[in-house]
Amino acid sequence: MAQSFSLSYFFRTQTDMPHRIPRHQKIIQLVRENGFMPIDELARDLDVTPQTIRRDINTLCEQNILRRYHGGAALGSSVENEDYFSRKNKLQSEKAHIADLIAEHIPDNASLFMSIGTTIEAVALALIKNHKNLCIITNNIHVASIVSSRQDYTVMITSGVVRPVDGGITGVATIDFINQFKVDYAVLGASSIEPDGSLLDFDYKEVSVMQAMMANARHRYLAVDHSKFGRNALVRMGDITEFHALFTDEQPGDGICKKLDDAGVRWYLADKEDE
Repeated sequence: MAQSFSLSYFFRTQTDMPHRIPRHQKIIQLVRENGFMPIDELARDLDVTPQTIRRDINTLCEQNILRRYHGGAALGSSVENEDYFSRKNKLQSEKAHIADLIAEHIPDNASLFMSIGTTIEAVALALIKNHKNLCIITNNIHVASIVSSRQDYTVMITSGVVRPVDGGITGVATIDFINQFKVDYAVLGASSIEPDGSLLDFDYKEVSVMQAMMANARHRYLAVDHSKFGRNALVRMGDITEFHALFTDEQPGDGICKKLDDAGVRWYLADKEDE
């Protein structure tokens, strides 16, 4: 069973973490601070072999966090997101676990905003398994298609312009539609979480829609897999402390954990015991 963790609880119970995750975080931090880091310099700073750093950089490049150049790495693009089908096919198991965990925190007979994103689509799949009588308002045509299979659900899709790249709906009409409602839960994603807790995305129109959802929800849940931490993006969406709970699949960096703990934001790690 997944559990809520505070920073103090984590360090009491999780002292034997794998070294890979903090090393990735240190690599991202060094690249962010310097703009570009050579492989040999990263290897010296982190006291590992260049081959280990190359493997780490390859993993971070696959997650679109870094871009590899000859002899080193820089941050990934802040202006262009990975294409929809690539994002949908990555980290599917992690997204499914996060989705199942969020579903445990949504009661029957609830109303929800659900935003754009492949993780949010996974949440939709988790909800239809055993949740009854939900009212779902979404600007994601894939989410609408998934949840409309349930006859006991009320499904509303926002007005606005459909993006052909991912089926997301944005624009002034989208925001006007959302502002007509006050729902129980907003289940949202983000493209990037910076070390200071800033939430970022690539499309200012999408950000405006998510901000409207946040403003019109009684409870705000953030669903992100580990690849979003330290990633680069352009448009400021808000701060991680504006949410009531964070759902993810790996422990965030120490700074994020402390910020969440200080702000009283609950955070949950998806259960991987069945893998």
